[in-house]
Amino acid sequence: MTQVAAISQQIWDMKYRFKTAEGEPVDKTIADTWRRVAVSLASVEKDADLWAERFHDAMADFKMLPAGRIISGAGTERRVTMFNCFVMGDIPDDMEGIFEHLKQAALTMQQGGGIGYDFSTIRPKGAPVKGVGADASGPLSFMDVWDAMCRTIMSAGSRRGAMMATMRCDHPDIEAFIDAKREAGRLRMFNLSVLVSDAFMQAVKDNSDWELVFDGTVYKSMPARALWDKIMRATYAYAEPGVIFIDRINRLNNLWYCESIHATNPCGEQPLPPYGVCLLGSINLAKLVSDPFEGNARIDLDRLGSLVRTAVRMMDNVIDVSRFPLPMHEHEAKSKRRIGLGITGLADALILCGARYGGKQAVTLTKQWLAAVRREAYLASVELAKEKGAFPLYDTEKYLSGENIQTLDADVQAAIAEHGIRNALLTSIAPTGTISLFADNVSSGLEPVFSFTYTRQVLQPDGTRRQEEVSDYAYRLFRRLKGEQAPLPAAFVDAQSLTPAEHVVMQAAVQTFIDSSISKTINVPESIAFEDFRDVYEKAYELGCKGCTTYRPNDITGSVLTVKKDEKPAEPELPLNAPKPQAEDFLEAGGVVHLTKPLDRPEALPGSTFKVRWPDSEHAMYITINDIIQDGRRRPFEVFINSKNMEHFAWTVGLTRMISAVFRRGGDVAFVVEELKAVFDPRGGQWMRGRYVPSLLAAIGDVIERHMINIGFLPDSKTARDEPDRVAEPKQVVNLGESRLRHCPKCNQPSLVRSEGCDSCLSCGYSKCG
Repeated sequence: MTQVAAISQQIWDMKYRFKTAEGEPVDKTIADTWRRVAVSLASVEKDADLWAERFHDAMADFKMLPAGRIISGAGTERRVTMFNCFVMGDIPDDMEGIFEHLKQAALTMQQGGGIGYDFSTIRPKGAPVKGVGADASGPLSFMDVWDAMCRTIMSAGSRRGAMMATMRCDHPDIEAFIDAKREAGRLRMFNLSVLVSDAFMQAVKDNSDWELVFDGTVYKSMPARALWDKIMRATYAYAEPGVIFIDRINRLNNLWYCESIHATNPCGEQPLPPYGVCLLGSINLAKLVSDPFEGNARIDLDRLGSLVRTAVRMMDNVIDVSRFPLPMHEHEAKSKRRIGLGITGLADALILCGARYGGKQAVTLTKQWLAAVRREAYLASVELAKEKGAFPLYDTEKYLSGENIQTLDADVQAAIAEHGIRNALLTSIAPTGTISLFADNVSSGLEPVFSFTYTRQVLQPDGTRRQEEVSDYAYRLFRRLKGEQAPLPAAFVDAQSLTPAEHVVMQAAVQTFIDSSISKTINVPESIAFEDFRDVYEKAYELGCKGCTTYRPNDITGSVLTVKKDEKPAEPELPLNAPKPQAEDFLEAGGVVHLTKPLDRPEALPGSTFKVRWPDSEHAMYITINDIIQDGRRRPFEVFINSKNMEHFAWTVGLTRMISAVFRRGGDVAFVVEELKAVFDPRGGQWMRGRYVPSLLAAIGDVIERHMINIGFLPDSKTARDEPDRVAEPKQVVNLGESRLRHCPKCNQPSLVRSEGCDSCLSCGYSKCG
């Protein structure tokens, strides 16, 4: 097996290793995985053996990384698509058409595709519906339907659903769209982005009025700056919606003459037309640096160019071997042959070359490397056109007149004019969180390193956990070459150490060479002033970015736990009987274990009632914990849970009976708290009291823990999350540990980061974007 970090081998085994339906591994080693993918993608070549060998060599040592769906699906004969990015068709403004598109979305996600939809085509709330004498419910009500469908698809399969919803900045319901996620639990399966036009940005600059229009009817006029500030304040408060500069996207689109774009895939790197699709792959720059940490550290551009040419051929072949969710997707793919070749490991490559991310040298090197990738990709596609033909919708005159094509070198334009081109668009920067973990934990995409070291808890076969340090590729290489005591060079900077301006300048530097778009998150400190935060977006627009996504740490509105000691509801909303012990003995794995006699219950007990609001529930939940004095010590004795929400009735009754039965037997019952807090909901948890709570059961565990601390049953020890962030000295290594990372909804580990427009887990490879 290729020698990589333990986490990389685990990611391979969990996500990319081909296994039978019974779980028996078919791929014995990572090299077997590369061989399987290479043989599959070379199967459409005349000399399949030759190209299989070249494809295998390109992937070996993680130099070229096909997207995860290609690695896991190629050569397996599974009924899945190898495409990552889908934008669905335009939603018609009628009931039959709307639900036909809902079905199409479900079929696409069933095969593993993340989808994007523009809901601007649906009439606003309150608009008349002719023929039925009713008012329209508006696009957000139908987004709720999509959200529910996505939850269902997620629960039926092994992948979390991923969707992007866009809306034009002039739609009459745009204000409701901006505020949608303020409502607790709403639209949690969507990423939201506003389609911002050049005219709107000019109106913001001029401080002029802006009209909200649908089908020629003006519904409202308001100051453009007021709407812009509303978008910014929502994003400042809870990280959404993102912003897509849609006119720039369409103006720079190589296919400007045959398609119109008004939506993107879930993470935003692929703006696509109706039923548009794209596949992804990345060149790992970190693996191409010669003489790392030396004065002559560099990337050999000839070696890079050769790898790019092979990668373009591999990705073009995916179009011919992949399945597609819908015939419309296949038609779009084969008539335009879009691919999204990008890079990963950029931050690590810069570190290996001694360049500080965001600095002048880093910008210069980034432009040099990305220019080489772009040039070689276009020339490779021209060579493929000579051999296999241009994409069917190629029009020489129109294609060459495109604004983006005009920025290519003259000899590249001449080659296209003479031979055509195989792929309409070639470059994109996609999220690579999971495959970057797989690739020996290199930095992800064009993002800076999030953390050079962090601690991960690994579940053992016996149910215990052991701690494992995970370190960044560049950091490990430096320690191996320079020693454990060598001070880290200034190039070792992480995402939290950078200014927002340094993030933006790197995104803009890369965008110059990208046909499609970029998935990137600009991490900003919680303390950033609103005016400075707004300037990040305006600077991104000025520098030529096609979109902007930020992440500022904050609580999600509505996910608030209210605890008031000794507060009792005036009248129990759902009276429950006190739990009674059902038996004196409990069965365990090895036989019958006799427990102590349950404690007797006095007529009256002291206690407290806590009120919990969970976003997915319409009604609050009241948790009453009563105590008993035993041996001079107050201890919890029983639990009651009351709520108007009948959906939870059965399991809350069962839960209270079980917990109370445990409490009544005495002894150390603190383990109940840990068991409840370890439960995670695959749909995702919520932010409560400034931290991530992975499930409603975990929230109940928090309440019980709080009560135990209040009565002195548990010590009131401050947890790591209450401590200030620490920077290790003098090594300059930022060790995030558990204090600055959110809990993953899949593995429940404190390893969730916001990167490349997505929530990604550093422990198990989970990604919200699928």
